[in-house]
Amino acid sequence: MCRIERDSMGQFEVPEEAYYGVQTCRALRNFPVSGRRENPGFIRAYLIVKKAAAFTNMELGVLDRERGEAIVQAADEILDCLEPDYSNQFPVDVFQAGAGTSFNMNTNEVLANRALEILGRKRGDYAYLSPNDHVNMSQSTNDTFPTASHIAIIFAADKLASVLHELAEAFRLKGEEFAGIAKSGRTHLMDAVPVTLGTEFNAYASALQRAAGRIKERRDDLLELAIGGTATGTGANTPPGYRKAVVAKISELCSLPFWPAADGFEALQSRAQLAAFSGALRELALELIRIANDLRLLNAGPTTGISEIELPQVQPGSSIMPGKYNPVMAECLDMVGYQIVGNDTTVALASQAGQLELNVMTPVIIFNILTSITLLSNYLPVFQKRCVEGIKAHEDRCKAYLELNPILVTFLTPRIGYLKAAELSKVALEKKVPVSEVAVMEGVLSKEEADELLKIENLLKKD
Repeated sequence: MCRIERDSMGQFEVPEEAYYGVQTCRALRNFPVSGRRENPGFIRAYLIVKKAAAFTNMELGVLDRERGEAIVQAADEILDCLEPDYSNQFPVDVFQAGAGTSFNMNTNEVLANRALEILGRKRGDYAYLSPNDHVNMSQSTNDTFPTASHIAIIFAADKLASVLHELAEAFRLKGEEFAGIAKSGRTHLMDAVPVTLGTEFNAYASALQRAAGRIKERRDDLLELAIGGTATGTGANTPPGYRKAVVAKISELCSLPFWPAADGFEALQSRAQLAAFSGALRELALELIRIANDLRLLNAGPTTGISEIELPQVQPGSSIMPGKYNPVMAECLDMVGYQIVGNDTTVALASQAGQLELNVMTPVIIFNILTSITLLSNYLPVFQKRCVEGIKAHEDRCKAYLELNPILVTFLTPRIGYLKAAELSKVALEKKVPVSEVAVMEGVLSKEEADELLKIENLLKKD
């Protein structure tokens, strides 16, 4: 069963049970691209923007109470039960009309038709309550889409911040657990002066905290909203005081300190703030890839690799080699990281594609950013529980490598000089004996002197 709706292009059949309308149906026909729909967090953010606009229009006297309150009630109902009751009412593909016009109208139609029902009227009775004239009053796709993008990212980023804090803390706890385990450092993948396993894990924690700090800084930049600029930044078709009032209402609804864009024209032209936020996610992804690869390397073995740590065995690693276990959790983290770097490349290209008064590529920007946040928020807690928290140290392996590390001769150079130390290093490597033994054997130091200079406390001395 279908109903007939009309827009500026003419009539179109709409499924009778649908809350969306004619323009959504046109978008479904025009953009059968990926089968992916907007992130639920973005839909919620958009509904908040529409609710705030209806409130503000009523307060400023340009929207009557009957229609305005019905729109607000419709928004509240959908926010309360978006999933599963209304999720199928937002079917527009994430790859859609530039600027997000298709999704904006999808939201306008759903709210209009539910508001019409609340008022005892039939869906599609747009002569009484219109998706354009009433739900979209004082708005444009061009200011509502970036506004909802900022709101959705902030909420998602706050969830991610908690996840990152927990993961960093898990690495920090491992750092404390491994604090007393001395091992060879490695630079250029070659033996270097000693560290402890604890300092390596503490450094991973610090890197994650620093990355989280960059995300927080760029998240805070998104508190500036484009709403009120309408089509080109001029605020066309808005009543006096609208921009400030609608941002204040959004702040109230979200319990966040939003503010109007300092330059309403820039807020529509530029997506630099979103690109910067995506860049912070890329920076985090690069750190995660680096850490995952370190863990894989330190775990390599168990008999022919470094094997200074043991990652938890969570599933069989081979369909042909019995008893093989792979670092699958770290491998998955790598793949997540690669995807985020790719997503950021898309965001960067879309961000520079703005032309004149508008960047029409915002839909692909918000899709990729929210996808990246979702990947991280979903997987990092699992990686923490299934990998980081279960890491074990092979202390004997660490000790054995350290004892035979010829670069320990570095600590003798203040006493015997660089060239002589280099000679001892070669002998130690050739004979596969500790540097201390070579120094005594060559008559360079007494056993007592060698033992004192190469005490573990001296090897790990820090300022």
